[in-house]
Amino acid sequence: MLRRLSAFLLLFGLAACAPQTNSTVDRNALGIQGTVERGTIIAMRPVAVSGTRSGIGATAGAVGGGFLGNTIGGDWRARTVGGVVGALAGGVAGAAIEESATRGEAMEFIIRRDVGGERVVTQTNELGLQVGERVMVTETDRARLSREVPGTAPSPR
Repeated sequence: MLRRLSAFLLLFGLAACAPQTNSTVDRNALGIQGTVERGTIIAMRPVAVSGTRSGIGATAGAVGGGFLGNTIGGDWRARTVGGVVGALAGGVAGAAIEESATRGEAMEFIIRRDVGGERVVTQTNELGLQVGERVMVTETDRARLSREVPGTAPSPR
């Protein structure tokens, strides 16, 4: 029973650390006004995204390790030592797993804006954007790139 509970807590904690994609918006971003700019990708380069250290992985690992360490046979002293050692080892392992699971790769895009100037946006490239493509930069809770939809450019005044 304790093993199942500790495994559940560890998996639940790691699932909460999963990275968001570019097409995912935060619930708090609903209803927020934003701006749209258009431009052309003039350069791009890969960048590494560091993993998070929120403490969720370490906490889940420590709880799971403590439960598992406490199940080691023997008298109360052996179970106490096992629980403490298990919690320490589980905390270290959980923190490392969280950081590894949330680490990733992204692209840094340099955009030449239609209104002049350049802008940098860093995001995942799940859309397969390439240098020379026309894009829209939408900015609400954060900046996002998407392909320019034909026929949506503002009409001249």
